[in-house]
Amino acid sequence: MTESQVVNATARVRQMTDLTERLTACLIEESKAFEARRPQDAAATVAATQELANAYRRESAQLKANPTAIAAAPAPLRDALIKATRLFEAVLSRHAHAVEAARVISEGLVKTIAAEVASQRGSPSAYSASGHANAGDGRAVALNRTA
Repeated sequence: MTESQVVNATARVRQMTDLTERLTACLIEESKAFEARRPQDAAATVAATQELANAYRRESAQLKANPTAIAAAPAPLRDALIKATRLFEAVLSRHAHAVEAARVISEGLVKTIAAEVASQRGSPSAYSASGHANAGDGRAVALNRTA
């Protein structure tokens, strides 16, 4: 291997390790917000996390397509990348569970509110005894099943 290959591979490994660690840190903070039942606190960092996630996806896809790009890097740096990636995967799993729990809670609240509003309206009757249409309740409720 040439010296330039080693330098380039070392730089790529360090860059990927840094990116992985930064993304992991963002996901940890967002997970804490979701677990504390304060998803609004995570909203401030969503754009930055998404940007890091997109960069991570691109970089990891490139490395997967061409693993020789980092083969010349020193073993301790590659090991550090592996360790950072394992931690990232564990944090990502935790984050996914926290987001899913927040989604389930939000959907449950929306369904409960919609059911309460519907029960407050009473049962509709389309026509009165005289055959004329009854005036309906003018209030409307929209229930979107996605959170």
